[in-house]
Amino acid sequence: MIDTNVIISGILFPSSIPARVIEEVSSRHTLVLCSHIIDELHLVFKRKFKDKILSLEKFLERLSFKLIYTPKKIEMTSYPDIPDKSDLPILVSAILGDIDVLITGDKEFRKVKIDRPEILSPIEFIERWKPN
Repeated sequence: MIDTNVIISGILFPSSIPARVIEEVSSRHTLVLCSHIIDELHLVFKRKFKDKILSLEKFLERLSFKLIYTPKKIEMTSYPDIPDKSDLPILVSAILGDIDVLITGDKEFRKVKIDRPEILSPIEFIERWKPN
């Protein structure tokens, strides 16, 4: 699973490490996105990048991914503590979707005490999964 911030950076900066991560995951692994990430992408683009909404739509149309549903109601005590509660829907989706790796640029995710999914930065993912 690739977090919203990595996808946004990959769309806006096609030669960036986040763009490489998206390419690597979508071509060699199974990319999983949750409904919360899709919703968040649309909200951020409408708020900050109105002139790039068409780029987002084209990107999502071309991208091959498995979509998992993010529950609307989340019992916070059932999941690991997370510093930024607004990130909980993504963490819950990753847990419920049995995701192996969550790739995020959000440093707050690094503070979560959890074995699975493994939480990696874009650079850590590239270093670990770079093709031989």
